[in-house]
Order: sequence, then structure tokens, then C-alpha cells
Amino acid sequence: MARSATRRGTRGWLTAALAAAVAALLGSVLVASAWAGTFGSGAAARWGFGAGGSGLSGGQSRGVPALAGTVVNVSLVTMGGPMMGQRTMMGGAMRLGADRASVSAGTVSLAVTNYGSIDHELVILPLADNQQVDARPLGSDGKVAEAGSLGEASNTGGQGAGQGIRPGSSGWVTLTLAPGHYELVCNLPGHYAAGMYTELTVS
Repeated sequence: MARSATRRGTRGWLTAALAAAVAALLGSVLVASAWAGTFGSGAAARWGFGAGGSGLSGGQSRGVPALAGTVVNVSLVTMGGPMMGQRTMMGGAMRLGADRASVSAGTVSLAVTNYGSIDHELVILPLADNQQVDARPLGSDGKVAEAGSLGEASNTGGQGAGQGIRPGSSGWVTLTLAPGHYELVCNLPGHYAAGMYTELTVS
């Protein structure tokens, strides 16, 4: 009797573990599919989710008015967060993507939408000719230096700087960008190290 109960207990534990593993796998697949559909084939391929997707259109930004100049749609994602209830930060758990890798010099507007489960922001930093993205040193506060910043979008439902863009909301900023390379980052503590950066080339 005791041996039978032990077997039933073991089977129950294994069944629960298997169900949790399947749920985690399904959640990852759903997140990957959403990511590919949101960012299009270029960004999806960069992060290993395969080709496909229609890209992010300006109409998908939430509550953003008509913006001046060339519009770049930027999406902020907490991988696994909205679907699996996780709020992990490190180990590449977050992503920042843009629907354009390059734009012409002049007036550029960045429409930023937070599809994640925690607050995010966007800061625009210059890249030197020999500098790569994901190469900035982190301070003790988990942030990178913002020297030379051209501006930021961190105001929920508004333009420019604020206290962070809340989940499900958008913010925006309009800048005049000279030719060069720029790094778009989320500079809340730990977010850059978690993978929230991408490059924008202005020609």
C-alpha cells in the first residue's frame, strides 16, 4: 500500500513537472511568434525567431499622434513577461526593436510602444565610428552613461522625458539627426544588460 502510494506520488510529481515544461515551451513559442509578427523578418532573424511577419506599422503605436519627419516605430518587449507572468531582467530577457535600420538625415520621430510587463524607456545615444552596440560599460546602478544623449522617450502618453513608459502605452520624441550611427537603448537599471538596444543608421 505504501509502495503504491509512493508510485502515485512520483507519477503525480512527474506529470506536474511535464505539464509545466510544456506550458513554458508553448509560452516561448507564442512569444517568439508575437515577436516575429511585430518586428518583421529582419529583427526576427537577428534574434533567432526565423523569417516572416509583416513588420510594425505606425498604426500599431498606441495613442501616438501624427509625427513630423521620418517615423521610426520602436517596440519594447519583456520576453515571456506578459504571457508567463515572469519579470526577469538579466540574461537577455528583454528586447528593443525598430521597424527601420536606417533613415535619411533630418527630422526623425521615434514612436515607442511598450509591449512588455514592466516600465521601459528609449534613450538615443551617438555611436563612434569604431563603437559597437552592446559595448557600453555598465555603472554600479546597472545603467550606461548618457553623455551626448540626443533625447529620450520616457513619458507615458506624451512626448520626451518622463518617469517611464508604462506597459501597454506609448511615448514619442522628435529629433533632428545628422548622418552617423546611433544606439537606441532602454537605460532603466539592468535593461541594457538584458538586451534592450539596437542600432539606427542615419545617412
